[in-house]
Amino acid sequence: MTPSQTEAALPSPTARVAAAYARIAAADRPEVWITLREFDDVHAEAAAIEQRLADGAELPLAGLLVAVKDNVDVVGLPTTAGCPEYAYSPAETASAIARLVAAGAIVLGKTNLDQFATGLVGTRSPHGAVRNALHPELISGGSSSGSAVAVALGIADIGIGTDTAGSGRVPAAFHDLVGIKATLGIIPAHGVVPACADYDAVTIFAATLDLATRAAAVMAGAEGRDPRSRSWPADVRFAAPQVPRLAVPVPANLDALSPEYRDAFDRSVCAALEAGCKIEAVDIAPLLEAALLLYDGSIVAERYAAVGAFLDTAPAGADPTVAAIISAAAATTGPGFATDLDTLARARAFAAELLEPFDALLLPTTTEHPSLAAVQADPIGINRRLGTFTNFCNLVDLAAVAIPGAATATGYPFGVMIVVPAFADQVAVDIAARLQNADTAPLLVDRGVDLAVFGAHLRDQPLHWQLEELGARFAGAIRTTDAYRLTAMATTPPKPGLVRTEPGAGAPIPGELYRLSEAALGRFLAALPAPMALTAIELEDGRGVIGFTATHDATATAADITEYGGWRAYLSAR
Repeated sequence: MTPSQTEAALPSPTARVAAAYARIAAADRPEVWITLREFDDVHAEAAAIEQRLADGAELPLAGLLVAVKDNVDVVGLPTTAGCPEYAYSPAETASAIARLVAAGAIVLGKTNLDQFATGLVGTRSPHGAVRNALHPELISGGSSSGSAVAVALGIADIGIGTDTAGSGRVPAAFHDLVGIKATLGIIPAHGVVPACADYDAVTIFAATLDLATRAAAVMAGAEGRDPRSRSWPADVRFAAPQVPRLAVPVPANLDALSPEYRDAFDRSVCAALEAGCKIEAVDIAPLLEAALLLYDGSIVAERYAAVGAFLDTAPAGADPTVAAIISAAAATTGPGFATDLDTLARARAFAAELLEPFDALLLPTTTEHPSLAAVQADPIGINRRLGTFTNFCNLVDLAAVAIPGAATATGYPFGVMIVVPAFADQVAVDIAARLQNADTAPLLVDRGVDLAVFGAHLRDQPLHWQLEELGARFAGAIRTTDAYRLTAMATTPPKPGLVRTEPGAGAPIPGELYRLSEAALGRFLAALPAPMALTAIELEDGRGVIGFTATHDATATAADITEYGGWRAYLSAR
């Protein structure tokens, strides 16, 4: 049973908990967990949530079960970052986890990981390699291995990971999961053992885009205890356009892909075309070169700053590969670090210019799916290849949503990423929904202002492109109260003018509602031509919104078309 099926089928949080622990016993995957909470404690928490629901509490994630990567703090559970000697008892729960719990989610326990979140393979742990949930002879992907496998096995509904180099995306690709790596800082990293503090992101795994997005929306928001946290800006985009423009790498950029993955990516691109996207190939070589700086450059000094002094004490539980990577970073120099920062600044400028004509970059999530034996034989080389398309995202401040792509010819999972500029996360979610043939896309960004339109800006009308350009999101069909009349004005293109009258003296006028950012509304108003204007509009359902009207002199001489029942009906009648 998949997590989404479990969520729909189980009647209560307590039943969900009972099913999860039964699944844990049946799966027999002890390597997934570093600390698993006692059943009685989790069951009691679920019972308390049921009582809160009965008392009328609104809990959007009520009873959903969460597996937390063990470099993220949860009060009452030790944080080890995959190294027993590093263990400590946190005084506070990480703010992102606290927000999930406040929304009704329940933490099951702490999961295994590539030690100190250093790796993309899921094998670098004294607690054992985390086997792939679907094909146990293959790797699970790291470093957020345990969290991804807990979701893929149907135990947890939500897996919490971290992603510096791709750890919230590579395991998703290996398990047919959705992985959301939001813009850096949007989900605060308070309570996270740092890997590279400037480039760490808290991430979400889930079986569906809807659940992953719901969890991300709950976790998002600035946090005073995290100096790197960020809020959605005033000009945030709320939607992708009806015909998304996707960039894909030129063939030379895809040389790292295995033949099987190359074929799967080609078919995924064809599927995007069939889904109505426009596709253009671009050269992303400078981004692939920037990706090498995360481990092969001086940026790795941030890993040493985080835990290098501890590893220098040679703790017995230290993974040799992880210890070698981090300890070697002690040799980095200040000038070398400054040089790499300059290289990254240039790479960010390149990324901004590259993506400016597009809505997103469509990439393969990773290059191949190696076996546990192959990684044991070549732990560094394979790990480096796996991060080919993920390593640069945080370095150049991009967001990404990882979703299943076309399955490989042998039927194994393959994943793609929708990569977007910082704060365009909702655009990535919308495109991901389109590629998954979803009827609607879940809402990640919950802010902004509503704008009512009644004529030339409706979805099939000639000025609708202006709303798309501003990233406006369709929020539904609307009707005004009966205190309005509609007129047809002699403008180019033709537009209606909404006229306020006495209640009962008009008729309900149909229109559409759009959500857009405060800055977008300001730009829209500044460019509004005469005789159009914006004013408060009363809707039939009692809401008051900003909407289109027109100046009195323009509507006074215009033909009254109220009787037609809206602008589209009037145009059709003509």
